[in-house]
Amino acid sequence: MLSSSFPEATAPVDVLALDDATLADEVVTLRDCIRLALSCFQAHRLYYGHGTASAWDEAVALVLGALHLPHDVDPAVIDARVLMAERRRIIALIRRRALEREPLPYLLGEAWFAGLPFEVTPDVLIPRSPIAELIEEGFIDWFDDAPPARVLDLCTGSGCIGIATAMVLSTTEVVLSDISNEALAVARRNIDRFDTGGRVSAVQSDVFDHLAGERFDLIVSNPPYVDARDMTTMPAEFGHEPELALAAGDDGLDIVRRILADAHRHLTPQGVLIVEVGNSAQHLEAAFPDVPFHWLSFERGGEGVFALTFDALVVCQDILAI
Repeated sequence: MLSSSFPEATAPVDVLALDDATLADEVVTLRDCIRLALSCFQAHRLYYGHGTASAWDEAVALVLGALHLPHDVDPAVIDARVLMAERRRIIALIRRRALEREPLPYLLGEAWFAGLPFEVTPDVLIPRSPIAELIEEGFIDWFDDAPPARVLDLCTGSGCIGIATAMVLSTTEVVLSDISNEALAVARRNIDRFDTGGRVSAVQSDVFDHLAGERFDLIVSNPPYVDARDMTTMPAEFGHEPELALAAGDDGLDIVRRILADAHRHLTPQGVLIVEVGNSAQHLEAAFPDVPFHWLSFERGGEGVFALTFDALVVCQDILAI
């Protein structure tokens, strides 16, 4: 007969309390490494949103990335033995991800955007914009007859939006612009990585300050737009990203206001402005209720991206002028 009493529950073992040598001896195969990462991520209640959506996806991405294996690797390798040096590297990355909350793309030095692998460092925001969908479609809603001749990626960070645009639109000239010279150094390495130097250039500019006289058929921007409240409540992972690329004043619109005020001076008459403002969309509509923002929808999720034509910007200048 089964006893009606149960043993007292015990706390789960925190495997990261074990030393590296013990863990490296116990974790032998690729399967072991993924299981260890998964358990640690679950136990430490991490945030996922820098390229993956779950502890499982994050564990697989970390282990495969650490071993320089492609995401579509043959599943037959799951029980392959992992070398001791590789195990130690994986364990070190798991510790940093779980204990220090470093986003995985910074640990691996790479993030995927619009189907392309970009170098990332803590000097740049980790690519995750829904604008990737517009790029993959060639911005066809606005340029169905011919691609834009010139595109500006404003507040470019790693250069992912502009470079991906150049990769999709093979005749388009792209300018990457950012206030941060450290970010531009990363963007220039990504220009070289994709061999787009013939059509993509990078310039230092505080919004439009160093772009006098330049005009573009399309201006795309993922600027800083996080408001003061959200800056204090975001998961710890975001604390590793550059504050300069996130924070934008009390309502998150410090940079967006400047873009709206001057964008018409840098667009051609048929030009379009596309800007991501995320959760600050509510603040933007409250600040400019009479501006006809066209809010875009995305099949893969995401919101808070608007489009305005050159004509709409000109008509609304009295409202938008700072």
